[in-house]
Amino acid sequence: MYRNILVPVDVYEIGLADKALAHAQFLAEAASADIHLLHVIPKFSPELTRGFISDARKMDDYMINNAKEKLTALAQKTTFAGDRLHFHVRSGNVRDEVTKLADELMAEVIIIGSRNPNIQTHLLGSDAANIVRYAHVPVFVVR
Repeated sequence: MYRNILVPVDVYEIGLADKALAHAQFLAEAASADIHLLHVIPKFSPELTRGFISDARKMDDYMINNAKEKLTALAQKTTFAGDRLHFHVRSGNVRDEVTKLADELMAEVIIIGSRNPNIQTHLLGSDAANIVRYAHVPVFVVR
């Protein structure tokens, strides 16, 4: 049923990532699918980095390398086959990057972790809620 499962994770919210990855692993093992872990780094505004462009590049490199290290550490917590687990680090808007990568991979499902809703997420919206609204494939939200 599934060939590619996309799991967007915030490497700084490992509790949410663990739950989503465990669910993805269960589905992937049943279907012999690949899991794609994605971390999205927010883009810096050019106005904020004007005059500090070399520092901004260093900061980008640091954040990308740090995200890759944390994705690797997250993957080591699983028993899932290493050759079927793929890492992606992008920068931009979370919703846009998740839906874009899902389309590129032709993912059949997106599995994302989410906190229990509260008044702030109902009024402001959360990344999970935005992905559910805009994704072109089914989205499982794991709490």
